[in-house]
Amino acid sequence: MKKRFILFYIFIFLITGLPGCSQNGSPSLNDPVLTQTENKTSDLTYSHSLDLEYAKCFSADYYEEGYVHLKTDHADYLVVPEGMDIPESVSSSWIILKRPFCNVYLVASASMDMISSIGALDSIAFSGKKAEDWAVPEAADAMNSGDLVYAGKYSKPDYELIVTGDCDLVIENTMIFHSPEVIEQFEKFNIPVIIEYSNYEDHPLGRVEWIKFYGALFGLEEEADLIYEQQKKMIMSISDSEKTDLTVAYFYITSNNLFQVRRSSDYVPKMIELAGGRYVFENLGSAEDNRSTLNMQAEEFYNGAKDADILIYNSAIDGSVTCLEDLYSKCELLRDFKASAEGRVYCTSSDIYQQPLSTGYLIEDFHDIITGDDDDLKYVFKLE
Repeated sequence: MKKRFILFYIFIFLITGLPGCSQNGSPSLNDPVLTQTENKTSDLTYSHSLDLEYAKCFSADYYEEGYVHLKTDHADYLVVPEGMDIPESVSSSWIILKRPFCNVYLVASASMDMISSIGALDSIAFSGKKAEDWAVPEAADAMNSGDLVYAGKYSKPDYELIVTGDCDLVIENTMIFHSPEVIEQFEKFNIPVIIEYSNYEDHPLGRVEWIKFYGALFGLEEEADLIYEQQKKMIMSISDSEKTDLTVAYFYITSNNLFQVRRSSDYVPKMIELAGGRYVFENLGSAEDNRSTLNMQAEEFYNGAKDADILIYNSAIDGSVTCLEDLYSKCELLRDFKASAEGRVYCTSSDIYQQPLSTGYLIEDFHDIITGDDDDLKYVFKLE
C-alpha cells in the first residue's frame, strides 16, 4: 500500500503540466489553493440577478459574457464560461469554477435528481454512492454501464481515483462538516468544493428551487426553470385544497433511541401544512437555528405527540420499518398513541431524500393520508 501511494504522488508530479478537461490541467499538490491570478481579464459587468421565489440559501448574479456569481451560506463561487479568463475584479476569497465540468465527484445525493433532470448527468464521473444505493434510476444505470464510478463516501473519498481521473469539481452536502479534513485535502489538490444547503430551506419549493442553482452552474437555466414551474404548479394546486385540523407527527428513531423530529420552521412541516394538516410541534426550535432536526427523549416525544391524529415515520435513513411491529420494536410507547389506536400510522419509502423533485407527489401523499384517501400512495405506505 505504501509503495502504491508513492507511485501515485510521482504520477501526479509528472502529469501536472498535461492538459485535461479543466483549463488548468490536472491538479497538483503544489498548485495554489483556488487563488488563481493568471490569465485575468477586465472587471465584470453586472447584467441581472436570478429571481428566486422561495429559496433563501443561495443566490445567483449574472454578468456579461456568461459569468455567474453563485453564493451560498458557505462560500462565493464564480462560474467562468468555457474559453474565458478570470476577471481582475474577483475577490481572492471567491472559489473559481471553470466550465466545462467533465469529471464531477457528486456526494450530495439529493442533487443527483436535479442534475440528471436538467440533462447534466454526463458531467458527473464520480459517485459517493454505489449503484445499489441510488434511488435515481439514471444514476444507477450510469454506474452499471461504467459511465459513473464509485469514489468513496463523503468521509473517505478515494483521492487517488479522483485526482488521476481529472476531477474538476466536488459537490458535497453539509455532512462534510463532520469531516473538514476532506475539504482541506481537496483544496490541496486544487479541486473546488461546493457545499449545497437545499435541506436547510424552510419551504418545500425552496428546496425544489435549488434546481435553479444547478441550472446556473451548468448553464442549463431554461431546463431548470421548466421543471421548477411544473413542481410549483402541482404543489400550489394541492395547497388550494380544503384545510383540516388534523395533526401530524413526522419522526425518526435514532440508533440511540432518540426521536428525531423536524423543527417547526423546516420545510417538512410546511409540506404537511400545504397538504391540509398541522404539524403537531408548533413551536419547536428557533428560526435562527441552522439545524433542520432536533432530538427528543421518548417521554418528551410522547407528551408532545401522543394525541396526534397521524404518525409518519421517516424511513429515509435506515429503511428498516415495514410493518407496525417493526416500529413498535423501536419504542413500545408508540402502541399507546392515538394514531396507533385508530390505525393511522404510515411510513415513507427509503428513497424520498434522494428525490427532491418528487416533492409534489409527496405532498399529494400527505394530502391523501390527511383526507383519508390512502389507497394510491406513491412515496408513503400504511403500516399494518
